[in-house]
Amino acid sequence: MRITEAAKRLGMSPRMLRYREALGLLPPVRERGAHRRFGDEELAAVAQGVELERRFDISPAELAFALRVMSEPAAAQAVREFGLRIGRIQAPRRALDFEKEKALRLLSNRP
Repeated sequence: MRITEAAKRLGMSPRMLRYREALGLLPPVRERGAHRRFGDEELAAVAQGVELERRFDISPAELAFALRVMSEPAAAQAVREFGLRIGRIQAPRRALDFEKEKALRLLSNRP
């Protein structure tokens, strides 16, 4: 089906569907110079994205960025470093730190 019918079935405008495509939130099925055709699988993928946006109260752009972070290690590392800096993410404890803390606890309880 063409974009107008697909948008109608999904309850959104064709413009919103094109926006989602520009963000990379549609399966890549367009052929060069051809109009995009939507089948059941494409509609299901769009619906799944919309459900994630509703469930987690995020925008299509935020969902697209989350996918980018998951697929690009450099982006993931940069976001992780930022999260650590602003205190939204805690650094994992290293095994050596755990052993050091354990030894200090044992020494502090010593008579």
